[in-house]
Amino acid sequence: QVQLVESGGGLVQAGGSLRVSCAASGRTLSTYAMGWFRQAPGKEREFVSAISWAGTSTYYADSVKGRFTISRDNAKNTVYLQMNSLRPEDTAGYYCAAARREYRSSTKAPDYAYWGQGTQVTVSS
Repeated sequence: QVQLVESGGGLVQAGGSLRVSCAASGRTLSTYAMGWFRQAPGKEREFVSAISWAGTSTYYADSVKGRFTISRDNAKNTVYLQMNSLRPEDTAGYYCAAARREYRSSTKAPDYAYWGQGTQVTVSS
């Protein structure tokens, strides 16, 4: 059984930075794409970023492009999301997810089979 555990969320002022991490256990995920999604209160879950299984391709929502950077360390079974120039509208629970199928990247939530419990990011103005 795959378990994903996020960490690194917190409270930061607008313009600040945070790095959230997602550590996987139970199975190596080196052949699976990984993604980050977020959900704010009263809003639907939305795609933030994804990275291919080898880390050679990355994908970003337009709202975070140029500010967020996704990366992975397959030796550590961990994926990261570096968030810079944070804005109050980035406030949300951030969830990492592992793709349902090997070697397939996706920006769509149904294509992800395993999800973490989330870490809260709050950006104050």
